[in-house]
Amino acid sequence: MTKKRSLVLALALVTACLITGTLQAAPPGEKEDLIIYAYDSFVAEWGPAPVVIPKFEKKYDVTVKVVSVGDAGQVLNRVILEKEKPRADIILGIDNNMLSRALEEEVLRPYTSPYLTDIPEKLLFDDTLAVTPFDYGYFAFVYDSAIIKDPPESLEDLTDPRFKKKIILQDPRTSSPGLGFLLWTIAVYGDTFTEYWKRLMPNLLTITDGWDTAYGMFTAGEAPMVLSYTTSPPYHLEYEGTERYLALVFHEGNYIQIEGMGIVKGAPHEDMARKFIDFILTEDFQKEIALTNWMYPVNPRVSLPASFRLAPEPEIFLQIPAEEIQDNLDTWIEAWVRVVSR
Repeated sequence: MTKKRSLVLALALVTACLITGTLQAAPPGEKEDLIIYAYDSFVAEWGPAPVVIPKFEKKYDVTVKVVSVGDAGQVLNRVILEKEKPRADIILGIDNNMLSRALEEEVLRPYTSPYLTDIPEKLLFDDTLAVTPFDYGYFAFVYDSAIIKDPPESLEDLTDPRFKKKIILQDPRTSSPGLGFLLWTIAVYGDTFTEYWKRLMPNLLTITDGWDTAYGMFTAGEAPMVLSYTTSPPYHLEYEGTERYLALVFHEGNYIQIEGMGIVKGAPHEDMARKFIDFILTEDFQKEIALTNWMYPVNPRVSLPASFRLAPEPEIFLQIPAEEIQDNLDTWIEAWVRVVSR
C-alpha cells in the first residue's frame, strides 16, 4: 500500500479523489460472491481494503466487490434506501453512536460469530449481535508540542483563556469526531453541557464541516490544537519521523468510538457474508488495522506497531447508550446550534 508522507496531502486526496466505484469487480458476465458497502477511507489505496480483501478472496476463492459510498452515515442511508430490495451483503462502519438508527430501521441480520469469544466485552456494543466490532479508537485533542508547553488535562481546562482561538473542532451534524465530542461533553456535563459550550466558544478558532479540513488546518499551523484521535500521533511518527504532535488523555476519560460491520437483512450472499464477519475478527484482518485505518484492532492478541507508543489508551472511556442517543440527539443538536450561532 502506498502511503503519503504528508497527512495533509493524504487527506486532500480523500476529498478530491473519492473512490465512487469499486475496489474490485467481477469479470464481465460473472456475479460477485460478496458485495460490501464501505466508507471512502476504508476503500482508499492507503486504507485496509486493498490489503485485507485479497486475503479473503484467496482464502475462499471468491470475488468481492467493495462499493465506496461516502462517509459512514451515507453508507447506512444507502442500505436503508435499498432495504426493500437489498443489493449489499455487508455494511461497514456502523459505530456505537449510529447503532440505534440501524436497529430501528431493521436493515441488519443478527449473526453470532464463533470468534466473538476473543473480543473484550467492553467492545461488544450491540447486544443484538447485528453489528460485529472490528476496530475502535478514542477521540482526543492532538496538540503541537512545539507551541503548547502546558497542555490541558481535562475538558474544563480547554476553557482556560490561555487557549483563546487555539482550538479547531468539527461540526457534529457533518462529522463523526464532531458528534463524538458533542457526546463527550454531554457524558461529562449532562444537562448543563450547553453552559460548558458557552465557556468553550472563545477558545475556538473555527468549527469545520469535517475532520480532514480541521486536521489540515492544524498541521498547516493555523491553530495548535485540534479534535482528532489518540492514534493520530503514531501516523506522524510512522511516516514523518516526528514526535511533535501528541494526543491528550483527560482526567475524566475520553469518548470511545467502536466501528462495526453487519450482514444486511436479505443479503444476496448471506452464507459468504457470515464467513466475512468471521474473517474480520481473525489476525489476518486485525493485524492490518493499525497502519491502514489508524485505529486499534479489537482482537487483543494482535501486536501494535512500535509507533503506537505515541497513542495513549485511556484507562477511563466514556460512551452514551445508543438508545439514549437515538431519543435525544435531535434535541441535543438543536441546543448546540443555538449556542454556537450566537
